[in-house]
Order: sequence, then C-alpha cells, then structure tokens
Amino acid sequence: MIGRWLAGMFALCIASAEPLKADTSLSPREVVERGLEAHGGEAFLDPQTLQLEGTATFFDPATGEVRSVADDYRMWRAFERGRKVAHGADGKVRIVANAGERNLFEVGYDGETTWTQDGIMPKAQADAYWASNFGFGIVRSALDDGFALSFAPPRKVRGHRVSLIRITDPGGQETLFGFDVESGFIRYMAFDSARGFHERIYGDFVRLPDSGWVQARSVTLLYDGVISNTVLWTKVTVGEPIDPSVFTPPQREP
Repeated sequence: MIGRWLAGMFALCIASAEPLKADTSLSPREVVERGLEAHGGEAFLDPQTLQLEGTATFFDPATGEVRSVADDYRMWRAFERGRKVAHGADGKVRIVANAGERNLFEVGYDGETTWTQDGIMPKAQADAYWASNFGFGIVRSALDDGFALSFAPPRKVRGHRVSLIRITDPGGQETLFGFDVESGFIRYMAFDSARGFHERIYGDFVRLPDSGWVQARSVTLLYDGVISNTVLWTKVTVGEPIDPSVFTPPQREP
C-alpha cells in the first residue's frame, strides 16, 4: 500500500495541477502511429541493432543517497521483429556498468541464457528479472494483430502534455506509453512488475542525421515512485553490426 501511495504522489508531482482533457482529435492508434513516425518510422520499427554509451547514477532507495556512479555505462541490443510479449526477454542484450577500472555489474542475454558478473542466472530468476526490466520495445509491435490500444487519462510529464496510451499485448500484459502531444516523442512508460510499479521518464531527444532515428539521451527509472537510477547517453549507434562475442556468456574456470 505504501508503494502505491508513493507512486500516486509521484504522479501528482509530474502531472499538471490543472485537469487535462484527452485529445480526442486522434484515435489511440493514430497517436501511436504518429509517435512511431516521430521516432524515425521504419528505422525505429526495425533498427536491427542499437549500441548506447554514457553514464549512470544509482540511488539507495532507503536513504536517497547516491549508491554508485558508472562513468562507463554501455548497452548493446539486437532486436527481433514480431515481438508478442511485453515484459519478457527478447532478441539479445548486454549491459555493462564500470566505475573507473571497477566493474559495478554486468548482465546479458544471448537469446537463451542470462548471465551476470556472478555467472549464469537460473531461468526462473532470469525470467523474473527481465519481466521487471523489459517493456519499451513492445511499442514497435503495438500496431500488429492481436494488440489492443486504449486511452488512459492524459497528464503532464515534466511540464510536457502527453497522451497516455495503454498497449495490451496478445497475452493481456499492459504497458502505458506517454506520447508528447506536440512532438509525438515517447516521454513516459510504465507497467506493473514483481519489483513494483515501474516507470521511466525520457528526455533530451536527439535525431540522428543519417537514419532519422530519435533517441532519448536521458532516462530516469523508478519503482513504486522511488528513483532507482538515471542514465545519460552520450553516444548512439543504430543498425551497425555487433560482434557475436558481445552476447556470448563468459567462460569461467570450474
């Protein structure tokens, strides 16, 4: 109950004090279509790969103090078209967080196996982990057969009016996406997870000149209204080949 109350209080902080009315000039599908086009159209729908580099700050949820800072934070991502499950692992991914010469953590998924800096993660644990972390990519499948789209009450996110769309995947999992009324950019995403109500706030958008891909260079992650970490991306690479070894679980001595 406390977690839900905190989430509600946070919502009040980022929402406008004045009641907002939904923009009914567009249907939910049209809002999503506009948003996908704003983010790069086909380049955004089928990027094949994405590589991001930047920094990340992690907070202690109990004290609010900075727990650690990764001055070298990287993500490699290989995508698959036709995603049907909103909150589960898909494609391939690897994330590495370093502070100077010290590795803070590492997590990867090669399409079958999940690992961390401590070794292979058991499947049940891995499924729960990805279910609390994966979710943004389902917007690329939102217009596919089997998905349902509906409005949730509109709001403001950090001063920007957004149309809030509920995307329901074929299995019934729901994800909220907040599309900027002015630009169409995705400024907000949220879903229920085993770790708590998970929210992400996106900002500082940049368009890559070659592909037209639009990347949010800042993202803040919250669980039950409490900030977990903030990431600032400084380098974005889309559609370039990634060495397969990047997604290979490390071989450790027995």
